[in-house]
Amino acid sequence: MSEKEVLDLVQRWADAELAEDADGLGGLLTEDFNGIGPLGFVLTKQQWTGRYRGGGLTNSAFEVLEPAVRVYGDTAVVVGTQKQETSFQGHDTGGSFRLTLIAVNGEAGWTVANIQLSGPLGPPPQMPPNFKS
Repeated sequence: MSEKEVLDLVQRWADAELAEDADGLGGLLTEDFNGIGPLGFVLTKQQWTGRYRGGGLTNSAFEVLEPAVRVYGDTAVVVGTQKQETSFQGHDTGGSFRLTLIAVNGEAGWTVANIQLSGPLGPPPQMPPNFKS
C-alpha cells in the first residue's frame, strides 16, 4: 500500500512542477525540505517554491519516468528519471536528469523531504577500463 501512496506523491509533485504551482508544491514538501539541483546548488523549501513566484522558472513539459520505490518504514527512496522542457530566466535548462527523491510519512501523510538531481543524462564519453557489462 505504501509504495502506491509514494508513487501518487511523486505524480502529484510532478504535476505541481509542470503547473508551476508554488502553493501546491508547498503542501507536498516538508518544512525542512532540501532540493539539490544538477549543478550542486541547494535550495530550501521557500527557495524551491520561489522559483515559481517570480523566480523565472517556466516548464512546458515535466515528468518522472520509471520511478522505482523502496520503502523503509516511514521513509521511502524513489529513483527515476526527471525529463523536463524548462527555461530559467530565459535560458534553456531542459533535459533528462537522474532523480533521487526521499519521502517521509508523517501526520500529513507522505511528503517530499529531499530531492537530488544529477545530469543531464547522456552516454558516457567512454566506458571506464574496469567496466564489465
